[in-house]
Amino acid sequence: MLNHSSNQLMSHRRFMRKLALIAFGAGAYTLASTTAADSFRHIATFDVTSNGTDVAEIVDATPSGRSLLYTDSDNAVIGFVDIRDPENPLPDGTIALSGEPTSVAVRDRRYALVGINTSPGDEEGEPSVRTGELAIIDLLRRSIERTIDLGGQPDSIAIASNRRYAAVAVENERNEDFNDGLLPQAPPGKLVVVRMFGPPSRWTTRDVDLTGLADVAPEDPEPEFVDINRRNEAIVTLQENNHIVVVDLRTASVTNHFAAGETTVQNVDATEEELGPQEQGLITFVETLTKRREPDTITWIGDHLAATANEGDYEDAFGEEGGSRGFTVFDTATGAVVYESAESFEHASARAGHYNEGRSANKGGEPEAAEYGEFRGEELLFIGSERANVVGVYDASEPSAPVLNQLLASGSGPEGIKALRRQNLLAIAAENSEDNFPSMITLYRYGTGAPTYPQIESLDDPDSSTAGVPIPWVAQSGLTADPNDPLTLYSVSDSFLAQSYFYTIDISAEPAAIVSRTAVGGPDGAFDLEGIAAAPEGGFWLASEGRNGARPNQIIKVSTEGTIESQVELPDGLVANATNSGLEGIAVTGDSTTELVYVVVQREWDDDPDGEVKIGRYDAGAAEWTFVRYRLDGLESPAPEGAWVGLSEIALLPNGTFAIIERDNLLGTDAQVKRIYRVDLASADFRPWDDPSGLATIDKTLLRDVLGVLETNSVWTPDKLEGLAISPVNGAAFIITDNDGLDDAIGQTVFVEIGALP
Repeated sequence: MLNHSSNQLMSHRRFMRKLALIAFGAGAYTLASTTAADSFRHIATFDVTSNGTDVAEIVDATPSGRSLLYTDSDNAVIGFVDIRDPENPLPDGTIALSGEPTSVAVRDRRYALVGINTSPGDEEGEPSVRTGELAIIDLLRRSIERTIDLGGQPDSIAIASNRRYAAVAVENERNEDFNDGLLPQAPPGKLVVVRMFGPPSRWTTRDVDLTGLADVAPEDPEPEFVDINRRNEAIVTLQENNHIVVVDLRTASVTNHFAAGETTVQNVDATEEELGPQEQGLITFVETLTKRREPDTITWIGDHLAATANEGDYEDAFGEEGGSRGFTVFDTATGAVVYESAESFEHASARAGHYNEGRSANKGGEPEAAEYGEFRGEELLFIGSERANVVGVYDASEPSAPVLNQLLASGSGPEGIKALRRQNLLAIAAENSEDNFPSMITLYRYGTGAPTYPQIESLDDPDSSTAGVPIPWVAQSGLTADPNDPLTLYSVSDSFLAQSYFYTIDISAEPAAIVSRTAVGGPDGAFDLEGIAAAPEGGFWLASEGRNGARPNQIIKVSTEGTIESQVELPDGLVANATNSGLEGIAVTGDSTTELVYVVVQREWDDDPDGEVKIGRYDAGAAEWTFVRYRLDGLESPAPEGAWVGLSEIALLPNGTFAIIERDNLLGTDAQVKRIYRVDLASADFRPWDDPSGLATIDKTLLRDVLGVLETNSVWTPDKLEGLAISPVNGAAFIITDNDGLDDAIGQTVFVEIGALP
């Protein structure tokens, strides 16, 4: 990652990291693909709102690979995406449907099948009638050729490779507001086999009765997902029933069935504490659970094995929830477990910063999507985590021991995955949207080269008593370089977690490695850390952002062990003008006798002119605060409502001037301002905050616009460019983004070297 003058030092650090991996047993969970010859690389993201739709849930592709189709249940349409140029996907219109589309499957260049839920809405406290139909879409004419009454509410569709059969899982899902959501609730679900011989007008259907098979509510099967192998066998998950069924499509009969069973996961976080400034709790991988698997999606691996994504969906009469947080490979002839991922997938997500603490007490990452495909002769299994916003790519050439090759960032809530094998493409549909990002389809291309994500991941936690448990981390909000070691950086996390930490980062390999974390201030160290800087005589200065009525804006000096040595607040009179946008970055100059600490305030306070913010300087020897003002860039008009520009970081440059991150709060295609400026603070006229002549406004010089860097290294341009580190040894500069801990956020962390700043 860095061009160092000492190759020997880098080789030594890499060798020591390998030794640490072996010692802590991280090889079981650390990504195997850091040296892979082939990998998936993000090439495009399609915003479904550009097609006049709101949601992309299930996605499929035409055989030519020129078009994607996706379901939008909110608007009762099927959407089309033109991917003739996959790096530039284009909106291609919609087809209106009679109800909520739940699944779409493309048969050939002419026809696609769509399952449509036409059921009336549930009345609170009682179930309603379950109805649905199968729409056959003529892709050439972009019209509905025929509809077939399914006699119930469809959930999933699969089409056989010989195009003679289709299978529709008709769930007739339960009303969770009726009888506490407990099964059974009539009518029972079923599988509908579609015989596709001749034109659609001649297609016929046969129902497959699935009652009496499961141990859980056998009279009310609720099939969730279906897939078909080359032998025209359908495999069906009964999610709430925790059961799996194999059906021969030629005879429309059940040939085998077995319970999905349960599994034990160890060293997981199953408690959602409400502690800390934002009541977000802690990520602690110390608990053991035994859970029903309750698989959602299922995919064949060849003709005799199948993999399930064990999301879980049912809370039984005893209050026990299903969902085992991982995936399982089953022998479909015997029902035997060939492989169980247990906690490893969730741990791998956590290593990359994709852990959703808000779901700890529920079902963790909730693996929901599964897909199998062969790319360049490689047998690959894809598992999507709905709550972690990632897709794991596994080498499944040995199904009894899948190997994690890489993690792919997605939008929020990856629901549908489609492998376009001939085109070496992978499409991921993420259904969730928020005010600041849309539902989206991400496109990846498989080709030569190592993975580009994650760009930073954690090693095993040296404080854990069990090998293989990762250092948990999220929301990196500040960054600094080691004064003497060009291969070490330090970061801090903000108040998303109840406990404040600083992290040690080894950049001698790719991805960079978080090798340790240190608690700040012991168990009571609940700050909103937004900046970190190495102190001249050892230890660190930290900037903690204030929140009116909850915590003060302050700078904190800590030892290398995290012990607080001093805490300094801003002048009382100045604090009276404060808003909730307070101290962000921090930088330090001098030595123990001439120590000067610089901080930036993110946005205007009540005593600031519009478009100007403060930079503070604290003279540690004299214990005095002084300030200057900094003029912010404006946004292009029209800017989205609520848009603003502020400061996020300050870092000392080798020539004694300072680099400052100036950024807006906008994501994706709305993002405008992600810039690094130079300011000369050594010659600036710092004054007390209440100086009668007012505060001076300093000049700034643009060093680097990094908007393009963020666009290139993310699936959706992040808003929170919050960390900048500049090595005093070789001048190399690094940036890092705050992923908001997956709280209404996509969760991707961008961490890249941007070269020396001019």
